[in-house]
Amino acid sequence: MSEKAKGKAKEAYGAVAGDEGKKAEGQAQQRKESAREERGQQKRTKAEQDKAKRAEKSRDKQERKNKGGLLGNL
Repeated sequence: MSEKAKGKAKEAYGAVAGDEGKKAEGQAQQRKESAREERGQQKRTKAEQDKAKRAEKSRDKQERKNKGGLLGNL
């Protein structure tokens, strides 16, 4: 069971039982897991951006090599 689902269950229990503390705890648990998921997505996005930059640099380097270096085909 995911942390988000556990938080949802705590929140629901708190709402049904009238336990505001348990309800708030469940909401906090859900927010914490959402933040963790978002951070994970940010890391994956950054990794993909870095990968794309490396690929672009490699492609540019290969194009320069194919053209005969910095001076090109004069």
